[in-house]
Amino acid sequence: MTHSRLLIFLSIVCTVLFLVHYYVWRKVIHAAALPQPWGRVATIALFSLAALIPVMFLTMRTAPRWLAVPVSWITFVWMGFLFYLFVFSLAGDLLRGAGFLTGVMPQDPERRGFVGRMIASGIASAAALTGLWGLAYAARGPQVKRVRVPLAKLPPEASGYVIAQLTDVHIGPTLGHDFLATVVRDTNALDPDMVVITGDLMDGSVEHLADKVAVLRDLRARDGVFFVTGNHEYYSGADEWLAFLRTLGVRPLRNEHVDIRGLFDLAGVDDRSARGMVPGHGQDVPRAVAGHDPSKALVLLAHQPKAYEEARDAGVDLMLSGHVHAGQIVPFNWLAKLEQPFVHGLHRAGDTWIYVSAGTGYWGPPMRVGTTSEITRIELVSAGA
Repeated sequence: MTHSRLLIFLSIVCTVLFLVHYYVWRKVIHAAALPQPWGRVATIALFSLAALIPVMFLTMRTAPRWLAVPVSWITFVWMGFLFYLFVFSLAGDLLRGAGFLTGVMPQDPERRGFVGRMIASGIASAAALTGLWGLAYAARGPQVKRVRVPLAKLPPEASGYVIAQLTDVHIGPTLGHDFLATVVRDTNALDPDMVVITGDLMDGSVEHLADKVAVLRDLRARDGVFFVTGNHEYYSGADEWLAFLRTLGVRPLRNEHVDIRGLFDLAGVDDRSARGMVPGHGQDVPRAVAGHDPSKALVLLAHQPKAYEEARDAGVDLMLSGHVHAGQIVPFNWLAKLEQPFVHGLHRAGDTWIYVSAGTGYWGPPMRVGTTSEITRIELVSAGA
């Protein structure tokens, strides 16, 4: 991106951020008519947090971790609360509009001001409660989700084969070594035959996060640990991360497949967004399955559920994906359906099963509203068992 385009992009982002904060200020702080000096304090705090957002994105890339982590925590938490302040402010405007249309809204300026203060209080309370609920759910960490998938081509002796899926862990400014160590411990407790990581493992460079991710070397699985890239790997130095993961005993699958003890084939593809970002990278399902024996079951790792059409056409029996976080926070679980064919759970397209994990971590605000992060225990079952 050229300097002029970057400047235009940053100008647009900063303008949008200012307008959102101004809208929230009008609907909450100004409408609440807080007595001074509290109104002034609230206004200064609101726009100081607004200024902190672009500062955070700068510190994430350039500042030492001891500075980037607290700045990121404060900013991402605020972004979560800001989002719900914005959403509930819109709801408040709809309520006001309905009041005017139905004649319920009082005409007397004093009474109308009282109603405005009540709506502002409701907006602030609803946003606070929703944000705190989201923080509490995210703080619980991932829960084990158990899924059984019947595969017609799986031999009876392989029935009960366990794959542990991790995805969208997003080790970075707010999730680090301790979180990932707990994930590794809980994954090992499942005694899996195989562990797969379906992308978006980290948010940052090898230089900044290698010591946080190194705990992956403690993963234990009889048939190994496999990895495919997500879109975030391409923001963080994909080739460097792929090389580092190999030193931890994690095997990347890049548009290729491997035989798993003669029981089934495991294929993996690069993220679909990678083409054009890094030379030689990009999703290629036909290449990944080329040479596969069609009499054997085929499991495909693909970060984005959008790969399902190519997977179905290639004769894949089961595709494992992530990317969507199940929407992470309401209402994105509904809006995500506009961008991805599947948001969460087990689905079927033709003869192909698709499982989309809700994600093991989170991205951005450390919140989960209406969704739960997961470590997925996938049990393959032979139809002939």
